[in-house]
Amino acid sequence: MRLERKTLLITGGTGSFGHTVLKHFLTTDIGQIRIFSRDEKKQDDMRHELQIHYPEYYQKVKFYIGDVRNIQSLRDAMSDVDYIFHAAALKQVPSCEFFPMEAVRTNIIGTDNLLHVAIEAGVKKVVCLSTDKAAYPINAMGISKAMMEHVITANARVAAEKGNTVICCTRYGNVMCSRGSVIPLFVEQIRSGNPITVTNPNMTRFMMNLDEAVDLVQFAFEHANPGDLFVQKADASTIGTLASAVRSLFGDTGMKVIGTRHGEKLYETLMTKEERLRAQDMGNYYRVAADNRDLNYDQYFVKGNVQTESEEAYTSHNTKRLDKEETIEKLLTTDYVRESLERRKK
Repeated sequence: MRLERKTLLITGGTGSFGHTVLKHFLTTDIGQIRIFSRDEKKQDDMRHELQIHYPEYYQKVKFYIGDVRNIQSLRDAMSDVDYIFHAAALKQVPSCEFFPMEAVRTNIIGTDNLLHVAIEAGVKKVVCLSTDKAAYPINAMGISKAMMEHVITANARVAAEKGNTVICCTRYGNVMCSRGSVIPLFVEQIRSGNPITVTNPNMTRFMMNLDEAVDLVQFAFEHANPGDLFVQKADASTIGTLASAVRSLFGDTGMKVIGTRHGEKLYETLMTKEERLRAQDMGNYYRVAADNRDLNYDQYFVKGNVQTESEEAYTSHNTKRLDKEETIEKLLTTDYVRESLERRKK
């Protein structure tokens, strides 16, 4: 991924993904990284952190307070931007269940705002971040992300016709130790001497760390055609096995099953049956090309059966299942778990 003297804009840049992108690119020959987000406190914290840990590089980072819901604030941040990683979103499933229109305003309308401004500004490439919950959505967050993906495809088609901006999408499951994820919750519950709370031990979830999330975005950046969707092949674990692994690392304070939260799925789906049929295997990743037919359908007859879906979707139930020791090994790939264990020793 060549970013020499280029300007990269990250929406939602003070989140877990934004922090990891900075770690990957700040010390390279990139020209500038722009952090676009709503929270001035998080921006100020990130600014001071960069000044302390990256004194030779922090001036490459510029901060823009704004909201993807406000198209003018996007225009103010877009001048001379070459590339965009779009991570701004409402991601908490229960919150979106209670406030679905907020998910609509940020995840759907906000994405449409961003892409219109990017096309207007002649940005070269935009990689948008989506979620497994957009595949066969059953909750407000997933539905809003599914609509976001359709907005991405529609704008990618327009941008391709104009020939100046390539827009694509990545989709991945829960990222371990990201903001709002279950692993930090388990660790804090153990530190407090309380039993960890598990919704359903038989739920399965893909196990992906933040570095892998950035790798997926990089791969999409390097290989995207307009409207492509990229999915990383990933292992999975049951929530029960994950809870057992965390207790082995941090101490056993017991476990309490509390039942499924609003809008939760039993397992994650990264590719639907329909998408899997037309997916291209690219080694560690799948590419699902956009359906680029227009509305001018020809009249035609087809003899025989037409296959419109594969036998099964790609889910956390049918991918490789990690056992407890393998889950522990995967947890130890995250900075959060390693740093938390170090603090525990002191």
